[in-house]
Amino acid sequence: MRVEGAVTSLTCRGRDDQFFIGTNKGQMHRSAYATFKEELVAVCHTGAVNDIVFPEGHSDLFVTCSTNDIRVWYTPERLERLRITVPNVTCHAVEVMRDGMVIVSVECRGEQTLQCLALVGQDVQGVKDQGLKAERILLLPAQGKEVRIWNTGEKTQKLREVLKEHRGAVSCIKINKNDKEGVTASLDGTCVIWDLVRYVRKQMILDNTLFKCVCYHPGEYQIITSGTDRKIVYWEVLDGSAIREVQGSLSSSINGLDITSDGASFVTGECVVGAGERRSY
Repeated sequence: MRVEGAVTSLTCRGRDDQFFIGTNKGQMHRSAYATFKEELVAVCHTGAVNDIVFPEGHSDLFVTCSTNDIRVWYTPERLERLRITVPNVTCHAVEVMRDGMVIVSVECRGEQTLQCLALVGQDVQGVKDQGLKAERILLLPAQGKEVRIWNTGEKTQKLREVLKEHRGAVSCIKINKNDKEGVTASLDGTCVIWDLVRYVRKQMILDNTLFKCVCYHPGEYQIITSGTDRKIVYWEVLDGSAIREVQGSLSSSINGLDITSDGASFVTGECVVGAGERRSY
């Protein structure tokens, strides 16, 4: 019998006809004494989950990123469907293009670290979307506190605008469906809602936490945030007021957050992946 990684735990089940094997690669295997053949029953990331996202219009799949790999999960069965491995590289952010054909990631190589990114779905200057070959608008944090908007092509990058409001590192960026509004979350305890036509601030949200993630509710009249206080909070986009609050974790800060297209379920990323249902008030 061969399993991936070092064996860290063994336990018997029921009438001792089966036993389970745990490894340091985040895998759990099951085997029967009679056959002594391993069967993979559960997997997870071996490090903290840094970002998580649902492809647009598809709530059955979501993508997570961590140290050394990016994974695609099947929501109904909570199973891993695809793993993209890059050894010795930490992926800090991940996004899926609206056609679902391309996954874009932000990785740490040496001291160059970016924490988040966002893709604007509209075509630039009439160029149609053909994966990364088409010119797109890309939002990336720069020097921690700024958000720089780039026109990107296969071999070209052109700075379009710089947004300055935050006093701490920008941890997450999201864009609404019509590409005219966006929201950024920061470790300075603020979330800023931006007008991406005039490149000005529309609203600012303040809270006693270090914001790690933010996303739009499918109706786009609310945003959802979370961070080091381990709470998931719904906010009004119009006036920035808090609407409802849900305890998201009992042990660690929430690093990633996204919601399904029907708004019925959300998923959070910590050191393990967990799913929860939206509560009505």
